[in-house]
Amino acid sequence: MRLLFLLPLTVFAATTQTWEINNYQDFAKGKMSGIVLSRDGRLTPGAGFDTFFDSAQPQVWSVATGPNGVVYAGTGNRGRVFRIDASGNGTTIWSANEPLIFALAVDASGTVFAGSSPDGKIYRIQNGSATEYFAPGARYIWALAFGPDGALYAATGDQGKIYRITGAGQGTVYYETGQSNVTALAFDAKGALLAGSEPNGIVYRIERQGKAFVLYDANLPEIRALAVAPDGSVYAAAMGGGAARQSSAASSSTAGTALPTISTSITVTDQQESLLALPKPDAPKPTAAQPISSSATSVDYGGDKSALYRIFPDNTVETLWTSKDESLYDIAIDGTSLLMYTDPSGRLYRLEADRKVTLLAQTNEGDATRLARGASGILAATGSLGKLLRLGTAPSNSAWFESTVHDSNTVARWGRLAYKGSGTVFKTRSGNTARPDATWSDWAATNNGLIASPNARYIQWRAELGTNASIDAVTLAYLPQNTAPQVRSVTVSAAATGQAAAKPATSSGAATAAYSITVSDTGETAVAAGAAAQAVSRTSGQQLQISWQADDPDGDKLLYSLFFRADDETRWKLLRANMTENAFLLESDVLADGRYYFRVVASDRMSNPADVAREADGTSAPVWIDGTPPVVTLSAPRRGTDTIELDVDAEDRASALKRCEYSLDAGPWSPVEASDGVTDSPRERFLIRVPNVSAGEHMVAVRVYDASGNAGLARVVVR
Repeated sequence: MRLLFLLPLTVFAATTQTWEINNYQDFAKGKMSGIVLSRDGRLTPGAGFDTFFDSAQPQVWSVATGPNGVVYAGTGNRGRVFRIDASGNGTTIWSANEPLIFALAVDASGTVFAGSSPDGKIYRIQNGSATEYFAPGARYIWALAFGPDGALYAATGDQGKIYRITGAGQGTVYYETGQSNVTALAFDAKGALLAGSEPNGIVYRIERQGKAFVLYDANLPEIRALAVAPDGSVYAAAMGGGAARQSSAASSSTAGTALPTISTSITVTDQQESLLALPKPDAPKPTAAQPISSSATSVDYGGDKSALYRIFPDNTVETLWTSKDESLYDIAIDGTSLLMYTDPSGRLYRLEADRKVTLLAQTNEGDATRLARGASGILAATGSLGKLLRLGTAPSNSAWFESTVHDSNTVARWGRLAYKGSGTVFKTRSGNTARPDATWSDWAATNNGLIASPNARYIQWRAELGTNASIDAVTLAYLPQNTAPQVRSVTVSAAATGQAAAKPATSSGAATAAYSITVSDTGETAVAAGAAAQAVSRTSGQQLQISWQADDPDGDKLLYSLFFRADDETRWKLLRANMTENAFLLESDVLADGRYYFRVVASDRMSNPADVAREADGTSAPVWIDGTPPVVTLSAPRRGTDTIELDVDAEDRASALKRCEYSLDAGPWSPVEASDGVTDSPRERFLIRVPNVSAGEHMVAVRVYDASGNAGLARVVVR
């Protein structure tokens, strides 16, 4: 028999497997640059992002456009405002005392207004100098917007108020939401103020001071951004935790200052329902008289991480897009379509009027923050490297796509990579760590589709697309190494005659012990790993059931062979070969009393050629077969005035004695311990003293049990 440790280290299974990527969802999991991914799952070269401006600050939190293509950017963690011309040349026009600039607005004359946090103030920046314009007494200034009336509106936190500011130091509360934060502002086609809130995700339409109408009450906690389309529809981007993330940044930017942190949390589940179908959370919705505290408790908002809603002019609402993986940080109207900017990969999507979503570009930068559409083009701000990235206007001449990493579950031999499309060069790399690192092989080009990367468990491919290239599907073939099966446990127990036959073997999870045996002298189930020999009595059943748990990592079908040997034997004897069941019933009478072992050999040769098939085995703990009851010998009884005494000698050939008891005149059984105090040896002496015995003839019966439950009996008549 070929032993497992003699097999070669690399043995490949007979069945070739394939890894295929052929749809939008699969391609969207990859990494890309200069690529357009259509909704029907096609990759083509597209306009890529380049660096328009580098602030050299940790984050760009806000962006606003002004006259003549000028762009303004507010940053953290040093609270600077930059003026950037159409060529991407930037200068610092103001450095705030506060660390973060979350909001910017530019009036018709080109004057810049900046909202600082966490000590929320609004500054007017003009002719290279900044003056305090309005101090609402709020912690955060989340958004600024000029209305049709020329007034500046400010969205604040952590008391959820909106201010209308008409001049320096001249401002009043325009609307109090009762929320912790007002996170977004916009104006609809009729000039009414629109506002989004957190932590209850409400879209308000505020028609006049103190009077609002709720357009939509979302199931996600934050309305991150609002945009108004030419037809009057309002688009609302909802997500979880954006304001909390920014207030957390404010806290970390201000050493030694105690600041409130919004504690709204989201529990993401694996539900599939639309947001419109999800039940509302139990948390109460706010009113002006009952504001929601910033320490709101956790609420389960369902399975989506972000969503895009369209609120029609008649106030009906449609969910256009949802994601369980990406946070939708900003939106912008672009002609008849809508742009969406998400993290964690900095993706820019275009949503067409027919609801068709196209992935336009990917920045591959984490922490997306803001999106701007102006004379300089489409600009995307990042919160990790403090940059403004600009989307190009022509297809990239260096478009590339990297797949996710594929796990073959074991070392594999790579075959051929094939694709549906044209004009693409493919490369692969492989390794044995779940994430590519320095131990992985270098990228190697395929040769007529043949993969040159070394055998390994993990593989990844990269596509470099030419000018008119396209990819619709990619298939990679490989031959996984054949992994040996595993025998998890071998169990032996007594089975009553006529017990149902064993069912076919099924795969099992990892066992808690290498081997187990389920036998006891009481009939109760016990599990032991590497335990001392257990005893099985033929009197408790005419059959032994040997059962086992085994599985194969490759999912191969298994065949089993069952062997046994006695303790004093060296050669395994075959009981049954080529079984598909995971149990075997054995007539116990075929084995004499003694200690035995049972061994199971599992083979995957049903699924693999003989030269690569593999085996594994497992052996039970030692099992005592004991079908002989103890021999019980009684001495002559000794009669006292009202007592009877007698000595009992008991001996068992196969196992230790466990219990002795007597009965007077067929009465109840009374236990007796061995003379040495413990009944635990194959040979024991017992002294039985029966009290309160009346005169006349009596019968004393004695019963002694061994560890297997066999009982030896004897009786004596006393006159």
